[in-house]
Amino acid sequence: MRQVTTENQNTKDTHCPYCALQCGMTLSGTERVEVSPRRFPVNEGGLCQKGWTSAALLDSPARLTTPLVRVDGQLCPASWDTALDLIATRLAGTRARHGADGVAVFGGGGLTNEKAYLLGKFARVALGTSQVDYNGRFCMSSAAAAGIRAFGLDRGLPFPVTDLAGADAVLLAGANPAETMPPFTQHLRSAIQAGGLIVVDPRRTPTAEQASMHLAPAPGTDLALALGILHAVVAEGHLNKSYVDKRTSGFAELWRIVACWWPERVERVTGVSAADQRRVAARLASARNAYVLTARGTEQHADGANMVSGWINLALALGLPGIPGSGYGCLTGQGNGQGGREHGQKADQLPGYRKLDDPAAREHVAAVWGVPADSLPGPGRSAYELLDALGTETGPKAMLVFGSNIAVSAPSSGNITEKLSALDFLVVADLVLSETAALADVVLPVTQWAEEDGTMTNLEGRVLLRRKAIDPPGEVRTDLAVLAGLATRLGQPAHAFPADAESVFTELRAASAGGIADYSGVSYERLRAGEALYWPVPGADHPGTPRMFLDGFAHPDGRARFVPVEHTGPAEPPDPEFPLQATTGRVLQHYQSGAQTRLVAELNQVVPEAYVELHPDTAARAGLADGDLAEITSRRGSATARVRCVPSIRPDLVFLPFHFPGEQRANLLTNPALDPTSRMPEFKVCAVRISAKEDG
Repeated sequence: MRQVTTENQNTKDTHCPYCALQCGMTLSGTERVEVSPRRFPVNEGGLCQKGWTSAALLDSPARLTTPLVRVDGQLCPASWDTALDLIATRLAGTRARHGADGVAVFGGGGLTNEKAYLLGKFARVALGTSQVDYNGRFCMSSAAAAGIRAFGLDRGLPFPVTDLAGADAVLLAGANPAETMPPFTQHLRSAIQAGGLIVVDPRRTPTAEQASMHLAPAPGTDLALALGILHAVVAEGHLNKSYVDKRTSGFAELWRIVACWWPERVERVTGVSAADQRRVAARLASARNAYVLTARGTEQHADGANMVSGWINLALALGLPGIPGSGYGCLTGQGNGQGGREHGQKADQLPGYRKLDDPAAREHVAAVWGVPADSLPGPGRSAYELLDALGTETGPKAMLVFGSNIAVSAPSSGNITEKLSALDFLVVADLVLSETAALADVVLPVTQWAEEDGTMTNLEGRVLLRRKAIDPPGEVRTDLAVLAGLATRLGQPAHAFPADAESVFTELRAASAGGIADYSGVSYERLRAGEALYWPVPGADHPGTPRMFLDGFAHPDGRARFVPVEHTGPAEPPDPEFPLQATTGRVLQHYQSGAQTRLVAELNQVVPEAYVELHPDTAARAGLADGDLAEITSRRGSATARVRCVPSIRPDLVFLPFHFPGEQRANLLTNPALDPTSRMPEFKVCAVRISAKEDG
């Protein structure tokens, strides 16, 4: 029996293990852990179905409890010493034969700040490799790139979530929080009641059902729509000229493009009526408090950074960012999608959101790490490029994966599965035997959220403390302990890679000091005391920064930048061979690749298999009916899913959730075409055809 270690009898306050909302919850019980919601600003006492059932995985029979090593093709139990010794020997051998970049490291946006930090340090110091990136590249990179261009830094929401409660108009572009983060929707009540919720989504999602206006553009045309609405803002006299003149630069260059995108032209491209574009422009302009928010639907494109810039340009033209009660923000997806990209597990970054190719940044971080600055490798490959290079002549021959199920979640996943299989050596640290772990040579069982201490940074930039409530089962160790054990075996001094979360965070504070994401004033002591600390927190007596940009933006001149962007459309438009467009997304009951939620009976019973949404007329033309098994085929592969006829969906569109493995993988279809700035793959639109498949 695992004992609960608590401060108050048998309870422990913590945060949900899933999305970036990081809802507050309380764990209780000694024999059976139970979850109850607690009043915390982002969820105000609410939890979604995933949160309510999150404790089910703590004692699941599917949990990994001992290291596994592949022997004669089979994964067999092994001791920790055997597993770690083998890993260190194989990694050292790979480096000797192929150089430091012969080994790769792949992280995740669900790792705590401490894990993300130590993983990046491990890659660059213990291994000396530049080949490190993480699955947040598939999640937040386009919004991050656009935010940095416009504002000089990237923090998903530069204001607390609770500020949204005062809005009478909110435009959600490519966001479906009613399914992806249900407690968030309570912050939209004022906008809904005022008739000011506007949802931009090709599908009529549960979020769109609550909207006063639902705009359903053709997939991949969000930027054209943003240009059309911005044109209407200017043409109808809604431009906030005083704000534009005082607080921004670059509008004249942008207008040369926008002037050509009058609403009637945009209607022909997007399918959204010119009247609706003008109505949105007027509604946002007349609002007392208005927000423009983006999410994956408008970001996961081969021109995703430009798409987000289109929506930021609209917000700037209306004078929203940096104004109390209004603004622009991005809804971060993964649990630590914000903090996970700030502290060094990204290919081009060092802790504190510093750039790896900045000499001053290298000197600062190297000094904290006690190594020469010139010993740090330069920027490496981005996530998909790294995965696509695995096992090739010039690519890594061995890889360590922490917190990511890339065999299901990567685009063109059939290709990526082949690349994983081509590696000489693959190590995966996970809670369960995920589809990626099943391919590994060594699998390491690691702790879950309730079994360890650590910090997360939620979608509003608030640093949160998750506290250990129970002991892990079997021989499970923390990821920090795994990295510490490997680092010492690779010749690093033990003090350089502590396994204690608070010790790692103390070093993270020093490494981030003076950076864009400055955590130097955050401490476990302050977090335990309940302080609400939003980065940057540059000193121990600094109160944090809940609202950014009120006095100026992060560019040297204090002005935000309009970015001139032009609509180009999907990288892979439909054609006679592949006449439909496919898009992917999440459903309420599952999370990311589904490796965890598919093991929770209450969730899996509701959505046990993949399905494909399509219009009844589209289904009829393909000889399909509700409940039939269909095969959806793109240029990269075919996926199998059960048909759901949905009259509200566009006839040229099909939708698949991406939570399922094997032949049900939606990412067998998706296009790995990359955004030139963010290196985001085009998850959200690809050309497909659909046909009947024999059942069974």
